[in-house]
This record gives sequence, structure tokens and C-alpha cells, in this order.
Amino acid sequence: MRCFASIAAGFVGALLLWATVPAAAQKVLNVGMAAADLGSLDPHRTATTPDKAIIGWMFNGLVRFKPGTMNPETIEPDLAQSWDTSADQLTWTFHLRKGVQCNNGYGELSADDVVFSLKRASDPKISSFSSDYADVTAIDAPDAATVRITFKRRPPSVLGILTNYQGGNIVCRKAVEKLGDDFRTKAVGTGPFAIESYTPNQSITLVANKNYFRGAPKIDRIVYRYIPSDATRDLAFTSGEIDLIYGRQDQTWAERMKSLPHTVVDVFGPGELSDINLNITKKPLDDLRVRQAIAYAVNRAELVKFKGPLTAREAVSIIPHDYLGTDEHAPLYPYDPAKAKQLLADAGYGNGLKLTMIQTSLPSMLNTMQIVQAQLKKVGIDLQLEVVDHPTFHAQIRKDLSMMVLYAAARLPVADVYLTQFFHSRSIVGAPTAVTNFSHCSVADQEIDGARQTTDVTKQKALWIEAQDKLTKEVCAVPLYEQLQVWAHRDKLNFGYKLDASLTLGPITNEQSTLQ
Repeated sequence: MRCFASIAAGFVGALLLWATVPAAAQKVLNVGMAAADLGSLDPHRTATTPDKAIIGWMFNGLVRFKPGTMNPETIEPDLAQSWDTSADQLTWTFHLRKGVQCNNGYGELSADDVVFSLKRASDPKISSFSSDYADVTAIDAPDAATVRITFKRRPPSVLGILTNYQGGNIVCRKAVEKLGDDFRTKAVGTGPFAIESYTPNQSITLVANKNYFRGAPKIDRIVYRYIPSDATRDLAFTSGEIDLIYGRQDQTWAERMKSLPHTVVDVFGPGELSDINLNITKKPLDDLRVRQAIAYAVNRAELVKFKGPLTAREAVSIIPHDYLGTDEHAPLYPYDPAKAKQLLADAGYGNGLKLTMIQTSLPSMLNTMQIVQAQLKKVGIDLQLEVVDHPTFHAQIRKDLSMMVLYAAARLPVADVYLTQFFHSRSIVGAPTAVTNFSHCSVADQEIDGARQTTDVTKQKALWIEAQDKLTKEVCAVPLYEQLQVWAHRDKLNFGYKLDASLTLGPITNEQSTLQ
């Protein structure tokens, strides 16, 4: 039996924020998430979809993507009201808004909180995103309302790594230091909603921050329920228990939900791009003709038809649609099985060849490779899948044990991030600076580095496109499709903006959102 004292304690902070709202008038948003429990609310440590979705309601960055968008060229002020740059663009000075309050009674946000937060995000012992800040040489506070950041090399998107996304989320120092390990479940930011209570394996309840600097939220509380069963979560939605639901990324689910009364299905970016990375150092993949044959044998349209055109779209390049610098017309190899067979014959494999790869048992990824497996079979390539559980899959591919790697990802929407992590020699698995370069390709290092060094935006974009073209022609990876984010909500919920994209992988609920 739960102790009354603990219940009372859980409500104290909440009452301070919304005691003036009559109980009958409270607007409570009920959300259903496909997870068994919380991972962490610490924005510098977690990257899972269930955690990121709720973190987006609790934190701010120095700057932010406009709600409903992911365009780096339209980033706007958030905790910073303005900023200046040095002539060489290596020193950036941010001027903070005054009067911004940390949630749960932790006082006014100052430059010290921002410096502490960004240094924390840069620390590989703490942060999952420290590599994003590798070019930072100093972060300091000239005064209580000013933050200065100095770089040894200018990142392609300085503002991008300072947004309300992953390491750019600003935490409140006093809360981190006071709560210690409990910060995982009681994280404190400056966002429109604050933590009220957490019940393991059941739910998190957030309460509106009535002192939010952009204005008090119109929704009073959010109950974020963990419902791992798809069937149970769907039933909770259809019965009216929940108002906003994390959906399945498939056509059937989206169509069924669209047929329900008073229901809106949200399909939005970023698309998680699935690439098959080919290890060019392993025979027979060291032969360009074999890699080209694989590329010609893959039918992207068939994959999208299987996944469903409402929730998936064909890849256009080795990096996703709509990133700053994406080549939307990259020279991808078209589906041509006859050409694939001819290339295999030219390479000495006229009677076919056998390939193996380690493959995750995660259903959405396994069924993708089973379709590709059947497509390759048609041209004489016998692909054997060594199926393992998802954690084992990640461990083994990072040990360079698979000649082919299917990887699905979405990143900060700047071409450099994808190119650097997946295709630069510094990121080759096995290297001291390894990230996710499973192909061992390095043919575009010069263009990737050149784009990082130039301050000419036009030249930067041209170099990114040149890099994509080189890597595509070299068949370092075979792009397949992009899986979009899929949620649904009752029409009584209005987000308050047009939802085209959300880097938290879930709809942002903020001071603009309403619930009728």
C-alpha cells in the first residue's frame, strides 16, 4: 500500500504551480507510449524515442527549431534572446533572456547554468552526445546574462548543436547537484512542463509551468502512460482513456486509425533512413562491380510498397530527405536486375555468390532485410542472415564482424552529421575515434572536411553534394527507404502549430497547445 505521506510530497511542487486552477477546469492530456518504463529524463544521457518525446516538453536550448519544423536555416532564439559572432566565426556570444525560471523551485536560470549544462553535454563520461562538441575549446560566462563559446574549428551548424535537441537541452545546475542519481527520474529544466511524479512501469505526470517565459500552458497536466502492448495501447485510445498515442510505423495501423471518428493521424519527419552499409575491405565486396550489382538488385519502390506509402518514402541519397545539404537528386543506382546479373558475371560470379550478414531480430528491420534477401536472390546473390537480438547486433557490428550492416537512423538535420558519422575515415569502426562508419569508405574525406572549414554557405552545400555523389558512385552504402514518425491524437487536442517534423520524434506539447 502506498504511503499517504509520499503521495502528499509528490503533490507539493505541483500545487505551487497550478493551485489557482479549479479542479473542474483542469485540462489533463493523457498520452500512451510504446514502452514498459522510463529510461531516463536526463536529456544528456538518453536517446530513446520514449524518453526523447517527453524531454521535448520539459527543456529549452539556447536556440530552438520552430515547433513543428526541423529546418536548421530557420532556428530561432530560445533561452538566448540574441547572439554575436567573431569575424572568424570561432567565438559565439549569447545574451540570455532575463527572468527565466528553473522548474520545481530551483530559482532563476543564469549563465552559470548554461555553462554547466554545455560542459556536461561535452563530457564523454556523462553525455551520450559529447562528440557533437568535440570542436569546442572553451565555454564561459563573462557575466550572469552572457555565455561565450569558443571553437577550434567551426562546426557546420553551431546553432544546431545548441538547440533544444539532445546535448543542447539546458539543465538547471542546482537540481543536478542536489538530486544526483535521482535526476534521472526528477530532471529539471525550464520548459513549459515540469515533473510532478513518476510511478515505475506505469506513468510520469507532468504539471504546467505557469511561470513559463513564453506564457502559461493551456494544458494543466500531462499523464504519460507506459503501455508496451500495441493492442492494449490501441484499446486505451479507442475507449477514450488516452488522447495522444504513439503509433506503429505501418500503413495498416495508420489507415485503421484514420477511419476512427474524431481522430487525426500525424505522419511527420524526420524520416529514419535505412541504409545497407557495405564493407569495402571484405571480399567480395572489395570489388566495385559486386557492390554495384547489389545496388542495381535492390528495388526501393517494392520496399516502400511493403512498408506503406503513407508512412514510408523512398530514399533519395545516402543521407535523408530535407537535411541542410541533402542531394535530393543523388545518382542512386536504379532497379535493374539484368544489369546486376551482368556485373556479377563480369566480376567472375556468373554462377552466383554467397554473402553473410549479422541481422537484428527487431521485426521492422528483419522484415526489411528479408525483402532485400529475396531481391538479391533473383540476381544470383545468396544472402545468409545471422539473426541475433538487438543488443547483440549492436555489439557485433561495432566489432566489425559483419560484411553488411543495415542501419536505420535520424540525426541533427545537417548533412555533415550523417556524412561524418557514417562515411568519414575518422568514424570507421575499429578506429580510436570510431562512430558508425561500417563501410570503411574514406573517398569523401576531403569534401566533408572542406565543408566544415568553409564559412561560405553556398560552397559548403556544394561540397556536401559532391561528397554524397562520390560515396554513392562508390556504393559505400545502398539507401533503401525512410520510415516517418507516426502518432495519432483526438481532434480535441490542437498542438497550436503545423506539425511537419519534430526531432524529439514526438509532437511537441507547449504553451500553444490546447485541449477542448
